[in-house]
Amino acid sequence: MNKYEIALVVSTKIDDETVAATLERVKNRVEKSGSTITDIDEKGKQKLAYEIQDMTEGYYYFIHFEGPEDAPYFIERHLRIYENVIRFLIVRQDA
Repeated sequence: MNKYEIALVVSTKIDDETVAATLERVKNRVEKSGSTITDIDEKGKQKLAYEIQDMTEGYYYFIHFEGPEDAPYFIERHLRIYENVIRFLIVRQDA
């Protein structure tokens, strides 16, 4: 099992309930990939480095998980189609 981190930016154009539902969808997708979530670091609303889709702020989350080698590909394939996720990055962490 490898250790990974997802840096996730969620749209601020949605209400708090939808933000929570989006985060729950992402967590479910990570678990369906055969991975185990070890930590979720919620940074809250922060300013974006540049404007994305007419937004200057986003909700930032860092999700740490352990999973098989193909998990990032499985997760990324689904994150690309989530409307409320405006940016994400999955990286492998050193052991």
